[in-house]
Amino acid sequence: MNINFEQAWDDMITRLESWVDQLIINLPNIILSIVVFILALILSKYISRLTLRLLEKSKLQASMKNVIAKLVSVLVILSGLFLVLGILDLSKTLNAILAGAGVAGLAVGLALQGALANTYSGIVLSYIKQIKFGDWIETNDYEGEVVDLDLRAVTIKQPDNNLVYIPNKLVLENAIKNFSTTAQSRVILECGVAYESDLEFVRDLVNKTIVKNFDPVESVDDIIFLYTEFGDSSINFEVRFWIDSTSALEVLKAKTEAMIAIKKVFDENDITIPFPIRTLDFPKKVVVGTTEHPN
Repeated sequence: MNINFEQAWDDMITRLESWVDQLIINLPNIILSIVVFILALILSKYISRLTLRLLEKSKLQASMKNVIAKLVSVLVILSGLFLVLGILDLSKTLNAILAGAGVAGLAVGLALQGALANTYSGIVLSYIKQIKFGDWIETNDYEGEVVDLDLRAVTIKQPDNNLVYIPNKLVLENAIKNFSTTAQSRVILECGVAYESDLEFVRDLVNKTIVKNFDPVESVDDIIFLYTEFGDSSINFEVRFWIDSTSALEVLKAKTEAMIAIKKVFDENDITIPFPIRTLDFPKKVVVGTTEHPN
């Protein structure tokens, strides 16, 4: 028992001494490795800032520029780490790390297919001109202003100030309606007047009202006025005109102002906007019913 304990103690002392000897021998390499890794950390920061400066002239989104700069910084740090492993003569460890990274990368790629698809879609969206910060867009049944675009989702702010986060993959695969690609937007207003109304007078009155209340509309030639149908209780019309705005919210405001102005002039000229009604036409002789009294 005592012999085994003494043998074990001697083996432990011998191994510790060998470790100390290896530490002393490799001390310069260890110090050099620490210096190299620190330099890699410092260099990654400078290269990240340099990358941001180089990307300032590009048309990428601000969020994408930051992401690219961070990726470059991570690559510099990884390069420094691999260099440290080489200095410490840990080539076998480096090979094991690379092999493990390959297997882990395959497993992570299979598990994160959706996330990777969003990442790829985010990179593509950052290059196309159809969508950028400040644009008012409609996609996937959501409408609002683009306030952010990263590797995961497109963030839009709706007219009610709510934020909607749409995965990049859905935005890239579905139609995008961009209201900000032109300098103007069209306002479309539908209404109806009573059947006894003078249709020509109604048309002229509506056109003059639009010209009077909206500066971008210089004359009645800039307005499209169309009677669309004989409705159940009214003759319906549609009026279209342009405003100097690409915001859907401004379009709604202009439509509201147009409705107020048209309703006001209709009231002043005794023009009726009828609500749905049903007319019952009874013949002159109507037999309501007969009642027979028993004797």
